[in-house]
Amino acid sequence: MAKQPMLKFVDIAREMPSKRDASDRRADFDEIYAEYADAKATEQAARCSQCGVPYCQTHCPLHNNIPDWLRLTAMGRLEEAYEVSQSTNTFPEICGRICPQDRLCEGNCVIEQSGHGTVTIGAVEKYITDTAWENGWVKPITPTQERTESVGIIGAGPGGLAAADMLRRAGVQVTVYDRYDRAGGLLTYGIPGFKLEKDIVTRRNAQLEQGGVRFVLNCNVGEDLSFDDIRAQHDAVIIATGVYKSRDLGGPGAGAKGIVRAIDYLTASNRASNFGDNVPEFDSGELNAKGKKIVVIGGGDTAMDCVRTAIRQGATSVKCLYRRDRANMPGSQREVQNAEEEGVQFEWLTAPKGFKGEPVNAVIVEKMRLGQPDATGRQRPEVIEGSDYDEPADIVIKALGFEPEELPTLWGCPELEVTRWGTVKAEFTSGRTALPDVYAIGDIVRGASLVVWAIRDGRDCVEAVLQDLAAKAAIAAE
Repeated sequence: MAKQPMLKFVDIAREMPSKRDASDRRADFDEIYAEYADAKATEQAARCSQCGVPYCQTHCPLHNNIPDWLRLTAMGRLEEAYEVSQSTNTFPEICGRICPQDRLCEGNCVIEQSGHGTVTIGAVEKYITDTAWENGWVKPITPTQERTESVGIIGAGPGGLAAADMLRRAGVQVTVYDRYDRAGGLLTYGIPGFKLEKDIVTRRNAQLEQGGVRFVLNCNVGEDLSFDDIRAQHDAVIIATGVYKSRDLGGPGAGAKGIVRAIDYLTASNRASNFGDNVPEFDSGELNAKGKKIVVIGGGDTAMDCVRTAIRQGATSVKCLYRRDRANMPGSQREVQNAEEEGVQFEWLTAPKGFKGEPVNAVIVEKMRLGQPDATGRQRPEVIEGSDYDEPADIVIKALGFEPEELPTLWGCPELEVTRWGTVKAEFTSGRTALPDVYAIGDIVRGASLVVWAIRDGRDCVEAVLQDLAAKAAIAAE
């Protein structure tokens, strides 16, 4: 009788891949976690309890078949594990690195609830796909039959790229338009290299290009090319622009020099540190933390990216102001721990009241307490009167989240319907908008969200696009 390969969580403790020492991590932008060795990946995958109702799977936006690929990994059947993994996820090696597993799959693991420590799902997923690339198991995009229909995708972020991948595999002709000089969106320029190595992204971009996806880069829709022109060139258009408009700060001095947007700061760092681009704002020190006191305002994953980047750039101090406490912050707790290890100081229950200096030299901080719950159920921060103090700062980074740009105005398309929040109105799952043959996916529909949700939206939308193209072809054939 074959030995049971699973249910080892009682005998084997949870063990993440080894993490580089914080003093070493601060010196570069390299990945901080080592890769699992084969034996360790097999051992950790074997901890899965194979529960009848897999909460890890139901809480994954892509509904990845996690128990099955964990079991296959535990049995040493890695190529099959990869096939199962990629069947529901276009970019599993990216999700394995940047998904907040502590809030999604791992946070809902049954054995975690029983006190045995969650299965290290993200680390195993990363290991499976990295092994697949190394062994040539990742298949090129080779449609069985080419189709004449053409789809234009506006935005080369995770949602747009996921849609491009699925459409090309179906034989549809695909053109992706993006404002940046490299595809990937936030995967390329927003997320630091220590969380997502840039060769991982460029490898996928190359696969798409080699598979027949056409990229039109450095293209600002509404300026370099009109939205109407794009619609005229394609049978369908998918809007996947993401949200890039930064939420602003108020208070006296909020317009001072030295108060910068998180997206500008992270883009400059990624260009200079990961791609070796010439970035004048980085070289001048305007968007470079070296030798400076840095204050980051916000508590999400973007704020964590900023504080950890500033540490690596050689800031003399890095402080993060967040108006709620640690338990209520939206960012990954794993990221907070990594940041603290690297030297970031968190000032919980604090918020900016104003700013001093031109350029800025201090943040006027007021202390907060948590009051009654708001409409979302979270306790509302309340100001503690008379608690103000000055926090010295040479650069203040606004990491308060992102909002949609005004696409109907920017694109000269007032008939493109948006919600009161400025997001594009689109059907749930299909992405269909009120405009014929126009779809919208990802953050431009949801508001600022996770990469994994953008991938899910891209995949779902393609199903609808293919259905609609087939329906149009059937009518034309009658």
